[in-house]
Amino acid sequence: MQRLLLILSFALAAANLLAATPTPRLNIVFFLADDLGQRDLGSYGSTFHETPNLDRLAKEGARFSDAYAACPVCSPTRASIITGQWPQRTGITDYIGAPRTPADWKRNTRSLPAPYEDRLALERPTIAKALKAAGYATFFAGKWHLGPEGWWPENQGFDINMGGNEKGGPYGGKRYFSPYGNPRLTDGPEGEHLPDRLATEAVKFMRARRDQPFLVYFPLYSVHTPLMAREDLRLKYEDKRRRLGLEEKWGREGERDVRLVQNHAVYAGMVEAMDLAVGKVLAALDELGLRDNTLVIFTSDNGGLSTSEGWPTSNLPLRAGKGWMYEGGIREPLLVRWPGVSRPGSVVTTPVSSPDLYPSFLEAAGVKPASGQPIDGRSLAAALRGQPEPERALFWHYPHYGNQGGAPAAAVRRGDWKLIEWLEDNRVELFNLTADLGEKADVASREPARVASLRAELHAWQRDVGAKFPIPNPAYDPAKPSGRRADRKQ
Repeated sequence: MQRLLLILSFALAAANLLAATPTPRLNIVFFLADDLGQRDLGSYGSTFHETPNLDRLAKEGARFSDAYAACPVCSPTRASIITGQWPQRTGITDYIGAPRTPADWKRNTRSLPAPYEDRLALERPTIAKALKAAGYATFFAGKWHLGPEGWWPENQGFDINMGGNEKGGPYGGKRYFSPYGNPRLTDGPEGEHLPDRLATEAVKFMRARRDQPFLVYFPLYSVHTPLMAREDLRLKYEDKRRRLGLEEKWGREGERDVRLVQNHAVYAGMVEAMDLAVGKVLAALDELGLRDNTLVIFTSDNGGLSTSEGWPTSNLPLRAGKGWMYEGGIREPLLVRWPGVSRPGSVVTTPVSSPDLYPSFLEAAGVKPASGQPIDGRSLAAALRGQPEPERALFWHYPHYGNQGGAPAAAVRRGDWKLIEWLEDNRVELFNLTADLGEKADVASREPARVASLRAELHAWQRDVGAKFPIPNPAYDPAKPSGRRADRKQ
């Protein structure tokens, strides 16, 4: 009997010790592509671009079919991810560098765009600040574009900043190749490729911090303009285009040409180089034995360029692209590998948006938001587990003219239905996305009650977040060009 009691006491002590030992907190590795369209990955249907590492991530984790950026251009979406708030709350509603006030506007358009903030306020909570306070090492590599010096990543909670500054692309030096001319990234050997260099820096950081929880925030410059690829990759895709007989096909979106086929060799090379950079980081997680203790997320900040700036991709069957409120401008790839939460090879159809990433990071880290901190997103965990959640609406409000031909617009999606309200004239369009993913059939005239309901919901949300609106342009001359027209080079 004494022996049995001794064994039981040892077992109880061991159980208490295990219960007292905290579960290791998940590391977080977050990849954010720039201007990557949803259909640019093999796992989302591309047959021209080759993305084996991201396709493998989709098989090992979950792929979201209805994931969205909070804005059809970059800076607002980036602000929404890092704060968990709709862009309208941060005031960053256009890409930073666009004319900031109506007085700055020089184009002949019907409206003057709304003013916006050109930096993320330092007092705002960010995911880096939250995780750093919880003991995480925080690392940033790539594109920032959320304010001038003094508002860079190192001022917003990141221990290390590799390459993040005020610019919206790799516009210094030789751009995608060293020397970079980047004030936050030392030059490498002549011709070193930027995506690979940033991945190398991320791996170096993970190797050094493998014994403590870390956040690797990796917003790649790829695949933003300038369109530049490694020569070997360009040649590879030129040969592939010839072999497949992929000819140019074009349509029209408003006053713009729109690409209807993926066959751009330079862009395809950029997509593959991005995939290789992601693959280098994922391979390092495996090598370091961290795969089963790391949340990995990959997404993009807005849709692919299909109506401007080189016209490098097609988003079909989605309509239009970056800068537009149609699905091609806001629907994104989203891949999530969350140990113990996501199911390998699953497809999640729940509509989600970029503010949802912030609470997902917090949940993975076991960190609660600050008291009274407004968070507009909700964690992806329940959707990944397949648990039912209350239906909610997703919203957009872009009171600006982008460079890609779109006009100021707002939108709401609830269930299968999406309403777009064009802010120049308050015209509305209504689409059933299940029946009409390409948004070809506007059924607003046949659904007046649904239009009224969605419009009221959109307007209530705009009031809640303090949305700003364009105003009529007193100098507008309909007889003069608007500046929205741009044709590709023949």
